[in-house]
Amino acid sequence: MKPYILAIESSCDDTSAAVLHGRLLLSNIIASQKVHEQYGGVVPELASRAHQQNIIPVVHQALKASGIKKEQLNAVAFTRGPGLMGSLLVGTSFAKAFSQALSIPLIDVNHLQAHIMANFIDEPESENLHPSFPFLCLLVSGGNSQIVLVHSPRDMEIIGQTIDDAAGEAFDKCAKVMGLSYPGGPLIDRMAQQGNPLSYPLAKPHIPDLNYSFSGLKTSFLYLLRDCLKEDPDFISKNQIDLCASLQHTVVDILMDKFKKAVQRYPNVHDIAIAGGVSANSGLRNAFQSFAEEKGLRSFIPRLSFTMDNAAMIGVAASYKWEEKDFCDLSLPPFARVEI
Repeated sequence: MKPYILAIESSCDDTSAAVLHGRLLLSNIIASQKVHEQYGGVVPELASRAHQQNIIPVVHQALKASGIKKEQLNAVAFTRGPGLMGSLLVGTSFAKAFSQALSIPLIDVNHLQAHIMANFIDEPESENLHPSFPFLCLLVSGGNSQIVLVHSPRDMEIIGQTIDDAAGEAFDKCAKVMGLSYPGGPLIDRMAQQGNPLSYPLAKPHIPDLNYSFSGLKTSFLYLLRDCLKEDPDFISKNQIDLCASLQHTVVDILMDKFKKAVQRYPNVHDIAIAGGVSANSGLRNAFQSFAEEKGLRSFIPRLSFTMDNAAMIGVAASYKWEEKDFCDLSLPPFARVEI
């Protein structure tokens, strides 16, 4: 029997609820928080308060859009971590109360694993092609940059990761010093498409093995702006699109250089995927697709709405745990930090 699963995602600043029938998505509602834009980043206290306001109407909308009554649900899934503790507590508490009220099982989901499993969401009237196990996944977001060897839905091995900052964090912080609003990544992507990616060479780290580092890139970008602003106070406004193009080009090169090495290391893996918020970046998506075509690999890229934090990915990850009857005890607390 395919279960009806209500999934809840509240790890950061997006409140999301989805309803799935097995892995078939019936609804996926996301409420974003605009309040953080004026602060240049997510304010944890404000995020948790907004989740408290949003979670009931978002769940209501998800159930209504799915055409499923709450009495038909077989399980409630939720993001247990990692994420902001205050935000996680809102989703965790609601999920526990909801499951207890309906006397249905509770399923906890690792947020990072769920991003990878976004590649397995089935949509109505779609071809719904998915990677075959094992496959390599480039997981890139505001807080994580990892290369993951995915052996199965429940067995994921990190073979490379950032030793300091993540790619998404580098985008946002470089955008901030240019005076762009938060979140900066999408703005950089939009401007980069009009600029020359070779205008400003930026530092690339020399990190051993398959690990990443983006702190040196941020420093290189900051020093470039500092030196050029001394000569021309209007340097940023005059050259913003070329700065964005050069920054994006460098970040994508850093990400893809290590990922290509990972593919060489595992010659028997023929499927590759990307996941996470930064996988929405057009430069990365294009470079990833081109590499796959060059090497004759099958590539999988989530739909844009599934790259951001969303409950659909939580639900599809939970569907695999349902099959093994791997349920969560009500006493288990959320966690702010954890690896895959």
